[in-house]
Amino acid sequence: EAGYRTAAQVLCNSLAALVASVLWTGMFSRDSYVSAVLPRALVQQGEPYDADAWCALSPEHGRGWSRWLLFVALGHFACCLGDTLASELGILADAPPLLITTLARVPPGTNGAISVYGTAASAAGGLIMGSAMAISLAIESVACRYAWPSLFGELVVKGTVAGLFGSLIDSFMGATIQRTRYSTASKRILLDDTVVPASSAGEIKVVSGFNLLTNNQVNLVSSIVTALATAYLA
Repeated sequence: EAGYRTAAQVLCNSLAALVASVLWTGMFSRDSYVSAVLPRALVQQGEPYDADAWCALSPEHGRGWSRWLLFVALGHFACCLGDTLASELGILADAPPLLITTLARVPPGTNGAISVYGTAASAAGGLIMGSAMAISLAIESVACRYAWPSLFGELVVKGTVAGLFGSLIDSFMGATIQRTRYSTASKRILLDDTVVPASSAGEIKVVSGFNLLTNNQVNLVSSIVTALATAYLA
C-alpha cells in the first residue's frame, strides 16, 4: 500500500486520544470553541487550567478529570506505539515468532505472533510515550516541574506497562478474532482486503484466527481498552 494511510486507519489509531483531548480542552480551557459546544454540565466538571498553580496530572482539580483524561491519552499512544514497534522490530528476530495462543511457530507478520524483540519493543514504545508526556508537562507547567521526579517515574512506569499490555491485547485479539492468511506461492502474509483469485485459492493457507475483525478494528478496540484500563488504574 506504498505506506499510505486511509482515513479509517487514522481514525482507528487516534480515536481514544482524540476524544480525551477534545474533552480536556472543553473542560479545562473555558475560552476554547470546544468548551462552547460541549454540554454545559460536562464543562462544569472541570475548571480553568492554570499551569503555574496546578499540574494537569493532579487528582485534586477538576474532580480528577484532568488526570483521568491525560492517562487515557497516555494509554492510547503507548498502546499504538508499542504495537507499531513490536510489529516493525519484531521481524528482526532470528527465529520465527510464536502465536500467542498456542506458542506454535508461525510466519513473520502473522497477526497475534510474538517474539522477545517485539515484546521488548512494545514496552519501549510505552516508555517513550511516558517520557514524552512527562517532559511535555514539565516544560509547560511550573507546578509539574516541582513534582517532576515523582511525575516522571509514574508516567514512565505506567506508560511502559500500557505499551506492553496494549501490544499483548492486540496480539491476543489478532490471534483469535482476526484471520491471518498465508500464500504458499509468494511466501508472504496477505492483507485483510487482499482478493484471492479462484485459481489461486489452493495456494492460500489460514494460519490463525476467525474472520471477525479487520486489523483496523483490532487496533481500535485494543487502544480503547488500554486507554481506559490505564486511566482506571491511574
